[in-house]
Amino acid sequence: MTSASPARKRRPAPPGTKASDDIAAMIRVDHAGEYGAVRIYEGQLAVLGRTAKGGETAAAIRRMAQQEQHHLKTFDALINERCVRPTALEPVWRLAGFALGAATALMGEKAAMACTAAVEEVIDSHYADQLTRLGDADAKLAKTVREFRADEIAHREAAIAHGAEEAPGYQALTGAIKAGCRLAIALSTRI
Repeated sequence: MTSASPARKRRPAPPGTKASDDIAAMIRVDHAGEYGAVRIYEGQLAVLGRTAKGGETAAAIRRMAQQEQHHLKTFDALINERCVRPTALEPVWRLAGFALGAATALMGEKAAMACTAAVEEVIDSHYADQLTRLGDADAKLAKTVREFRADEIAHREAAIAHGAEEAPGYQALTGAIKAGCRLAIALSTRI
């Protein structure tokens, strides 16, 4: 049995040029993830933002959505600067993200927060893995990922503080959402 040789570290492409395959895949999947997060929050706000009952929760979601919009704009710029092809699955994430957000909001405020907690847990792990893989190879991208990871951790903590773990069927709901997020990451990295 032979072991695979370690992956060679590649230098990032200078701004305005085509990114290396590894860096391009990171940017593509992060862009797709931030797009999906924006759509999840849009779906949640479409339901919770119209009711007085969703007041405090909707306000928390709006704050998180603003940060996700900033993340998306940053990755939009990186896609353009680094000449990275965005995921071809964007139409799927447009529908799936909104549907997930709206469906969990229809289940109640705590279920919407459980959705956020689940998504952000997966993204925290994903960003941590990227930081390990990046090492010193791309300081600008690593700084962005580090900053956004801190935001995602804060979103998860806010969701927990808003009762995410009290959602009916929390373990089953979050387990399904985490599995879907992991699949979306795997697909968006390649497609």
